[in-house]
Amino acid sequence: MRLKTVLAGVLAVWVQAALAATEVRLAVHDSYDLPKETITAFESANDAKVVILKMGDGNAMLNRLILTRNEGGVADAVYGLDNNTVAKAHSAGILAARQPASARTVVQLPHALAVDYGFVTLYYDKKWFEQKKLPLPKTLQDLTRPEYKNLLVTPSPATSSPGLAFLMANIGGMGEEGAFKWWAQMRQNGVKVAKGWSEAYYTDFTQNGGAYPLVVSYAASPAAEVHYSKGKYSVPPTGNLFLKGGVFRQVEGAAVLKGAKQPELAAKLVQWLQSSEVQKALPTEMWVYPAVKNTPLPKVFEFAQAPKHTDSPSRNDIDTKQKQWVGRWTKTVLR
Repeated sequence: MRLKTVLAGVLAVWVQAALAATEVRLAVHDSYDLPKETITAFESANDAKVVILKMGDGNAMLNRLILTRNEGGVADAVYGLDNNTVAKAHSAGILAARQPASARTVVQLPHALAVDYGFVTLYYDKKWFEQKKLPLPKTLQDLTRPEYKNLLVTPSPATSSPGLAFLMANIGGMGEEGAFKWWAQMRQNGVKVAKGWSEAYYTDFTQNGGAYPLVVSYAASPAAEVHYSKGKYSVPPTGNLFLKGGVFRQVEGAAVLKGAKQPELAAKLVQWLQSSEVQKALPTEMWVYPAVKNTPLPKVFEFAQAPKHTDSPSRNDIDTKQKQWVGRWTKTVLR
């Protein structure tokens, strides 16, 4: 009798294990904010359990994935690589050699599936400038003048993907020497450097109680301000400054990681990020544009201004000179 009880217990454990959902791990940056129901739908359709691993801002996430690549990996897939970081991920050997097929998209990303895109630019607090009766800067060079001292906060390009995107726009629009001359002047004029976009936007920006009325952010942010005000604002209290050398189109994507414990499930998860459920959720959850063609935008995106121009170095220069540029920026601005 006792043997039957033991066998029954062992069988129950075995059945439970067999029926348990398969775990798949997705590494993401801190700005990831998809609604739980979009992931729950994937889990139900694939008998899976998705574990979301937030790993800091975009560059911090990538650096951690690279550092842990020889430890069996901490994730099966990654979301949040962009057109400034995906080449580094590829050359570091952390991406699977074969990626799943992509849906038809309006933007593309090498070595990964494009999921969304947005525009990194300068963003300002309208009320602050109106109260101070200070004209808005018309060029990046204006920001080096005394009247704009201690007004700008930027996330660091060494640890933040929007910070890196802004630096790439600077170099693309002003040339390498012009960009670093400008940053040296900005250091003297009191630019503040935050670790990531969240710190710059939610802590340092005056609209959120900080001391800096200019911040490097995303062009869709005015739409977010109206959306989250719950009727308080009918027009955005903030605006974008699309200045020469200060606007970058950032494309984000997802990829299966090399050494994934669940490569087939990881591939399905990466493709799920291009599904209509996820693509429709992206605009009002993460305030970016969906990458998949013919995805409708919500009405509030009428406040999400799109620039007429963007600036960027060549693809080859981004891939080959980025490390050198970030090192030079660090010496110029922080040391």
